[in-house]
Amino acid sequence: MQARRLSALITLGLSAALAACTGDSGNSAADSAGSADARDSAAATARGGSAAGDSARRVGTIEGFNTPESVKYDGDLDVYFVSNINGNPSNKDGNGWIARVKPDSAGGTTTVDTLVRGGRGGATLNAPKGMAIVGDTLWVADIDAVRGFNKRTGAPTRTVNLASMQATFLNDIALDAAGNVYITDTGIRFAADGSMGKPGKQRIFRFTGAQRTTEAISGDSLGNPNGIAWDAGRNSFVVAPFGSPSVMSWANGDSAMKSVASGPGQYDGIEVIGGGRILVSSWADSSVNIIENGKLTRVISGVEAPADIGYDTKRNRVLIPLFNGNRVEIWTTGRR
Repeated sequence: MQARRLSALITLGLSAALAACTGDSGNSAADSAGSADARDSAAATARGGSAAGDSARRVGTIEGFNTPESVKYDGDLDVYFVSNINGNPSNKDGNGWIARVKPDSAGGTTTVDTLVRGGRGGATLNAPKGMAIVGDTLWVADIDAVRGFNKRTGAPTRTVNLASMQATFLNDIALDAAGNVYITDTGIRFAADGSMGKPGKQRIFRFTGAQRTTEAISGDSLGNPNGIAWDAGRNSFVVAPFGSPSVMSWANGDSAMKSVASGPGQYDGIEVIGGGRILVSSWADSSVNIIENGKLTRVISGVEAPADIGYDTKRNRVLIPLFNGNRVEIWTTGRR
């Protein structure tokens, strides 16, 4: 099956998962936003996205990826790490890889190479998604395991296997203020043709410096948690659910999540930037949005299937992996 056909099936499957979770009958916020911008979004996608406001502009595009799911900026090395699923996001096919991109001042690239490739150098990597950096370790979510690699050499360092805890779709990773690692499990799975399989449990896992893994919170009320990021101002995490119109906040020990702002839904990547503002991507209307003072505002549109976005803190740029487009777009919002 062609990769684009599989991507289309996966997109439809994710949309079906959202409808099932929300009990949507066609009148959701996501539908309203999507129908309002359908023609503009489709046209903009052909040329690589468009600014929703005067302050946003695209400054670069990086081609040549294979189902890119996440971008992580490392200020220490001044590089972008890009995780590539390279196929079905639920398949243990061993062909996932992580690209290393050296940005230049103009927004393009001086170097794009491979840090890790499944099956090479002793590395196991199936369908890598969200990433986090702890010292020299790049942690990567990979279906039912979290894998650690040396961020400088790509050498595998450790695997935390969550298969025994019935993890089904580990999706994103973030650290709290103490350096503990948290991983979202969206609780979905895909069949070989990209259609939805039997759902799993929705959870956020936690493992500490003692390397003990626990279930921090679980339940359908999580709304299929996707992206996660630490918000120092709130002293809590912000969570981007795929199956809810609300972006959430949550701290370890809380029994439930709290709404931060509502919008189109089908959220994926989330980043906290200057002044406690939050960037979040949405598949529902092919957009990247900013949350400020409890209000969600679209700043970039026409970016089809925007997955787990990153943020270049040196250049104040939004890094958008286009899941179906096999490229990463680099944008500035004009907001620092």
